[in-house]
Formats: sequence, structure tokens, C-alpha cells
Amino acid sequence: MKIVVVGGGIAGLSAAHRLAESKRPGLEVTLLERADRFGGIIRTIEHDGCLIELGPDSFLSSKPWLADLAGRLGVADRIIHTASSQRRAHVVYRGRLHPLPDGFLMMAPTRIRPMVTTSLFSWTGKVRCALDLLLPRGPAIDDESLGAFVRRRFGGEVLERVVQPLIGGIYAGDPDALSLKATIPRFLEMERRHRSVIKAMVAQRRAATKRQGGSPAGSGARYGELVSFDRGMETIVQALLKHLPSDAMHTRTEVVSLQREGNSWRVASGDGREFVADGVILALPSGKSAELLHDTDSALHAELSAIPHASSAVMNLVYRRSDVPHPLDCFGFVVPAVEERKIIACTFSSVKFPNRALEGLVLLRAFIGGVRQQDLLDVDDEEMLRYVRDELHDLMGIEAAPRHTMLTRYPDAMPQYLVGHARRMERIESLLEKHPGLALAGNAYGGVGLPDCVHSGEQAAERILTNAPLTSRAV
Repeated sequence: MKIVVVGGGIAGLSAAHRLAESKRPGLEVTLLERADRFGGIIRTIEHDGCLIELGPDSFLSSKPWLADLAGRLGVADRIIHTASSQRRAHVVYRGRLHPLPDGFLMMAPTRIRPMVTTSLFSWTGKVRCALDLLLPRGPAIDDESLGAFVRRRFGGEVLERVVQPLIGGIYAGDPDALSLKATIPRFLEMERRHRSVIKAMVAQRRAATKRQGGSPAGSGARYGELVSFDRGMETIVQALLKHLPSDAMHTRTEVVSLQREGNSWRVASGDGREFVADGVILALPSGKSAELLHDTDSALHAELSAIPHASSAVMNLVYRRSDVPHPLDCFGFVVPAVEERKIIACTFSSVKFPNRALEGLVLLRAFIGGVRQQDLLDVDDEEMLRYVRDELHDLMGIEAAPRHTMLTRYPDAMPQYLVGHARRMERIESLLEKHPGLALAGNAYGGVGLPDCVHSGEQAAERILTNAPLTSRAV
């Protein structure tokens, strides 16, 4: 059996590793990557006494697939947790940073006193949020936007001041367009099972407290479940590369066409090489996969092309601690769209994880762009640096120039799971049944996080191992 995996990001690497891990007799795996390195958006740089993440800096341990992979690769002992203190986020409100109430997780409070005393919401907003305790279950509909769900359960203030910026930081999207069912289905399940989302979250918090033997402090994201690696996220990429045969892995190899020939597939690269395979895994952005499948299946091409993507940029900045007047008493802050700022969030990386910066230095990560601010990504690097410095001056009082900056742009990197995405995935799965030697992997389908991408790659490998016919010959 000869399998070609197209795309060497975390999904493609995971697919190739799962294929190799199966130890299927006679199995040959070829991995093709357009760039000059593997790992996709995962990249860790050591510079100026800092461990700098150009892409994602963490993953959720509650989704087991990446941690399980790390265990099989022998690097599970290198997984580290976020710092036990300062597990909270701030929110920009009327030009100032306000602490998100302790116990406020994603979209709902789990503690009464911090919610009552916070300055982030008006009394009207607080009462409206508390009505979730009394409201009946929502109507039984197939799908609902995340924004509509939050307004229905908690009111407009919670959506505008907390949920929108938090979701913007995760999905770079608009809650009024994103599908609740496809993005955060656990909240939909909470309403169905418990009626009140607040009651469900309080019960979960108590259960977590009992398991951990103490109070799980924090607010904002599920910081207690966020983990990374001691020397950065690229640790998992390097571990994967060590377990894959080097002669089967090709960088600087862009696939320009894919043709189905009977039960086999002909894959052509831009440098003139061709590969004939029993199975192909496209671990690419959905739009790129759509282009390659245009002549094979017009319906599949249309469905994949219809998944929109947002662009963003990440700017890492290194400062002397003495140049940052902010107390750095949290993991960072998010910026609601109504504040009309030029950044959507900022992470205090050297606070969030240990050993990210030398003593006396501070490492920050500012995020720009997303669905609502795509035009900001059209400016050059110097202008973008000015945007970021102006915002950090206004919000954190930083006047000094950073010691070092590193800007990374991610065009069309974040798929948008719009209302109806789950139905679209059902149609895509149905269309794939016509092509037993074809599988898709990546962040456009069943989850945008790194564990989801690992799971997607491994599922694609299993599909190919189960369904691909044995008829082709390598060219």
C-alpha cells in the first residue's frame, strides 16, 4: 500500500505518523510539504533570552489526542502547565483594563460575589446574566449562532464585553456568525441537560475542586487545562520528525494537481515529479484541497470552497521588566470589538508559562486582525508595529521601545465554523464515501485546536488504512 500525505503541518505529520505506527506490511508513506520546513504554524524560536512562539503557544489537555501522541513519542514528561498564580484575564472596557470576575469562565459566572462586585458590568447587565438561572431551555433548533445563544441566556452585555473578545481570541471570528454546535457544543449540552448553564458550570467547578483537592482559581479561558512543552510547542514537531523515515519526507514540494485514475491517485508536484498512490490524505487548508479536487468531484470542491477563513498576525515583543509599568498580574487581556482598538488580545507569555524569558525581561504576544479587522493586515510591518506600540502604551503604559520584536502573519489560517457547519461536514463525509482512497485532515473540519488537528490527522490515516484499495504502482 502506497499512501501520499499532502501537507506537513501538525495534521499531516500526525497522519503520517499514525500510518507508520500501524506497521502495516508493505506500507509506504510519502509526505509532501510546500514550505522549507515541517510543522506549519507551529514554530518556536529562542532569541534574546526568550522562548518565542510564532504560532500557538499551548493546547488543551482535556482533549486527549495531542497528549496521547506525546506519550507515544516519549515526550509526555516535557509537558508543562500554566503558572499556578495569576490564572485570570483582563478585559478592555472604556479604555482601561478590568479584571474578568474570578470564576467567570468563557461565557458564564461560577461565583456570585466576584460577579456582584465587578465594575465590568452594569447592574442591569448583572441581573440579566443571572436570569439564566430561571430561564427555560431554548427551542429545539438544528443550529444557532454563538451570539444568539449568549444573548438568549445571559444578555447583550456579557456577549459584547466578554464572550465576543474571548471568542475572537480563539476563533478570530464573529459570534453572531459562528455556530455554537460546531465551536463550543458543551454549552449547548449544558442547557439541554441542566436547563441553566450557570448551574451546570457551578456543578462542574465543584467537581473540579473535589478532584484537585482545592479551589481551581482563575477566569477567562480554562487555564488549568492549558499546557505546553518545556522548550515550546515545536517539541512535538521535532518528536514526530524523529519517528518518521527521512527519505519519505519532502519539503519544497508543492502539489499542483491530483487526478483519480481508477482505484489509484496520481499526485503531481511543481518540480515535475509524480507519485501514484493507493490513498491520498489532503492535510491542507480546505480551500487548497478544494482546488486540487476541482476535476475529481465538483460537489466536494464546492463544499470545501464554501468554508471561509480569517487572517491574523501575531507580534512578539521583548521588553525590560523595568520598562513595563503594568503589574502583570494576569495572563493577558482581550479587547472587545466595540472598543475599536487595533489589537484583539495580548498574552503575557512570560507570566503564563515558566522559563519563557530571562529574569528581568518580559515577553508579550499581541494579536491583530480576525474577521472584524481584516483591513489592518494590509499595512506594512513598521505600521503594524506602530499600531501595537500605541495600544500597549494606552492600555499598559509602556513608553519604551521593545528590545526585540518578531511579527508573523497568518493569511487565511483560521477557518470560520459558521451556522450550518455541522450539516456541511455531513455532506462532505457523504461525498468522501465515493472516494475510498481519499481523506481530509486539518483545522477546517472538526476543531481548530492542536489536539483536534492531531485527531483529524489520525482519523484520516485510519480511514485510508481501512478503505484504500491495493492497486497502484509508484512512479
